[in-house]
Amino acid sequence: MAEKPLVYLILGAAGSGRREVLADLIEAGLAEGARAAVMLSEAEAPDARDATLPEVVRWTWSDEFIVGTLPKDATHVFFVADGRQSPVDQIETFKIWLEAQGGELGRIISVVDCRLAEKHPPLLAWFEACVHFSDVVLLTHREGVANKWLSEFRLHFDKQFYPCLFELVKEGRVKNPALVLDPLARRMTHVFDADQEWIFTDAEGEEIDEQEETEGEEEVEAKLEEDPYFIRDATQRRAKKVPDIRKFL
Repeated sequence: MAEKPLVYLILGAAGSGRREVLADLIEAGLAEGARAAVMLSEAEAPDARDATLPEVVRWTWSDEFIVGTLPKDATHVFFVADGRQSPVDQIETFKIWLEAQGGELGRIISVVDCRLAEKHPPLLAWFEACVHFSDVVLLTHREGVANKWLSEFRLHFDKQFYPCLFELVKEGRVKNPALVLDPLARRMTHVFDADQEWIFTDAEGEEIDEQEETEGEEEVEAKLEEDPYFIRDATQRRAKKVPDIRKFL
């Protein structure tokens, strides 16, 4: 296996054009000498576009764990999430799997099927979850979608100061593939950061800053910052609900 291969996690609904976009990113976005491989979920049906991709291997989703091995000698691996399952469940498990495999996260890229999102407004919460974890958001299937909807979709995230890049996809291609694959982190989440923040709370459970923690004498609790999408309630259900996308496909 290559030393610390860069692994790109590709989110998006089934049928959103992820394979087509991947073919363009790999062909036009990687430097000469790079060895790319694609990991597809066993749940993703074979597609004619698979022939346009480099080495393709399959991974499986078993008991909410990822079963699969990073392709040998690949320098860049594109891990395509199951487009019919919760992105949050997969990301939480992907983090553990990536560390165990010895890979390094390149970027998380979400492919947003604009026709699907416009047709089903309740899916906004599903796409919000994807965008929260993403460095880049690629907008596909824009044909026939109202410009007003596109503007409002972008504005929804701009108002919340999301740092990720939004790029348009036209006929399966992006304007600057190398920019999309630049491993500079631009995501809202901190779960993949090497230096995650610590949260300090006092005896009453109130959050305090680090200065108070070092100066005070009362008992405090320190724990790593938890991503809002990973928080579970007393019944172990996720506090932030994400729609079941299978009901809309």
